Amino acid sequence: MSSAGHHTDDPDRLWSVDEHLEDVLTTVRPLEPIELQLLDAQGCVLVEDVMVPISLPPFDNSSMDGYAVRVADVSGASEEFPAVLEVVGDVAAGAADPLEVGPGQAARIMTGAPLPPGAETVVPVEWTDGGLGGGPVNGMRARSLSPEGATGQVRVHRPAGDRAHVRATGSDVKAGDLALSAGTVLGPPQIALLAAIGRGTVRVRPRPRVVVMSTGSELVQPDEQLGGGQIYDSNSFALTAAARDAGAIAYRVGAVADDAEVLRTTIEDQLVRADLMVTTGGVSVGAYDVVKEALSRFGDEDVPGGGVEFRRLAMQPGKPQGFGTVGSDHIPLLALPGNPVSSYVSFELFVRPVIRALMGLEDVHRPTARATLVADKALSSPGGRRQFLRGTYADGRVTPQGGAGSHLIAALARADALIVVPEDTESVEPGAEVEVVLLG
Repeated sequence: MSSAGHHTDDPDRLWSVDEHLEDVLTTVRPLEPIELQLLDAQGCVLVEDVMVPISLPPFDNSSMDGYAVRVADVSGASEEFPAVLEVVGDVAAGAADPLEVGPGQAARIMTGAPLPPGAETVVPVEWTDGGLGGGPVNGMRARSLSPEGATGQVRVHRPAGDRAHVRATGSDVKAGDLALSAGTVLGPPQIALLAAIGRGTVRVRPRPRVVVMSTGSELVQPDEQLGGGQIYDSNSFALTAAARDAGAIAYRVGAVADDAEVLRTTIEDQLVRADLMVTTGGVSVGAYDVVKEALSRFGDEDVPGGGVEFRRLAMQPGKPQGFGTVGSDHIPLLALPGNPVSSYVSFELFVRPVIRALMGLEDVHRPTARATLVADKALSSPGGRRQFLRGTYADGRVTPQGGAGSHLIAALARADALIVVPEDTESVEPGAEVEVVLLG
């Protein structure tokens, strides 16, 4: 990644949300491609076009369990006057050297089995007596229970047209076709296609490794006993889950106490497994905001423009933010506020796009929509800051959840959208059209 471009000579500058995001994304570069086994490549972005080396299916095969026959032999067949054919054997899926079907003959064929030489069409078993001498049957008996079904006679009660129930060679894809183009995100269907054409590995940009840590001496792990003045650490769990949801391999580090030296040491220890570091807490203006203390002196001194810079953004919640690079490999680090909702909103606005950029995705942003505001009172943007309110979105309408308080975790849990109140907007009245960021 590049470490230049994220410093400013004006420490009192108030950054807009768009300026900060542009600065962050300009600094980050996609990860270098690697070759991965198919299942390890799930969720990754393909970096090269993949061509089809063999046609799919590679041979004409049956799409039904039934009988492979010649069209002329079943023409005019009916239940009253069935066509009676000699069964010359079975053709099972995987048969390498199938038998040949001559005039007046039929071969019992299974779904996926190659169409034998001489056969022109497939009659479903339900259109026959299954070789039992009665009326139409519902299926075949297992060969192990009834091996005689592969011989004798079969009565066909309905005609079948030329190449009925036959999957032709190359009807899915043909050799030389483009299977997948560069930039494709590999999900289950894409991995299935790669396996089907014989690809065991593929060249992709790997999923970024994201290390998440909370800071604060007041934080206690869930399931532990709370002491006086303590709260449970929710941020590291929320952001680790959010990073995984964005496509990353995320590692959660237990909460770090308000000690600058301990924090620096913890970050140094974690850099070996990080493509991106995310901290939460300790970035405001208090005497115990140790992230600023620790990282302001944790720069890339050998690279101009390196290090971590702390800045104020014209947004609520999430005004204090930090961004820069750490370590000899210049790993990007985003320092988010400690308030749970502030940190989550900051993740959605800044960290998630960075993860997507590291993956090499072109569209790194959440989808947005215009919606009608359903509220009891007007929404405002205090002090000319862009405000992000939690909301629920459905059918072009959005309803705020939890008011303007940035500490309302329960409101965040109920929300599936962020309502964007632009900077310098005095108020947005109920019934007005607003922009929403869709989180679902």
